Amino acid sequence: MADDFEDVSVFTLSGERERTLLTTQTECTFMWTTDSGAPVGVIMNFVWHDDRFWLTATRRRKRIAAIEARPRVAVAVSSRGTDIGISQAVTYQGTAIVHDDRATAEWFYAALAARVRPDSVEQQAAFVAHLDSPGRVVIEVLPDVRIGFDSEAMFEGSAAGPSRTRVAHVDDEHLDG
Repeated sequence: MADDFEDVSVFTLSGERERTLLTTQTECTFMWTTDSGAPVGVIMNFVWHDDRFWLTATRRRKRIAAIEARPRVAVAVSSRGTDIGISQAVTYQGTAIVHDDRATAEWFYAALAARVRPDSVEQQAAFVAHLDSPGRVVIEVLPDVRIGFDSEAMFEGSAAGPSRTRVAHVDDEHLDG
């Protein structure tokens, strides 16, 4: 156990916890650079498959032209909003490839729909139909640099103890008042 928290790189996410995070979480922050070099990031749904990130957007989105011109990107995933524990995170740098072929779209749309609409086959089918537009592309990110963090490892044995931070859920009945 470190006696200070200046270097938190030792509190990395274990392989098992990282796999759980990547197969449980459905949202990431996807980051790229503009032609002027400015960093940009947006929240996107993703599928982790074959040790790669898979995402989608329409070709009209500026990020598509940007990543085709400058394919170095980053993806950050946090455990926030899941039931696997809080303050787990991993960030990757990698290379993006834009796919516009039918075979990639078909498997990816079905996989994404299953991840974001897990309770209903009908909703999955409707989501696939929503995604299946002529201008949509699939983004594959091949990660090559990784930064992981696990606050549970950091605070294990610490007098500060584990974080008890919880995301408040709004009760719809109290919104009317």
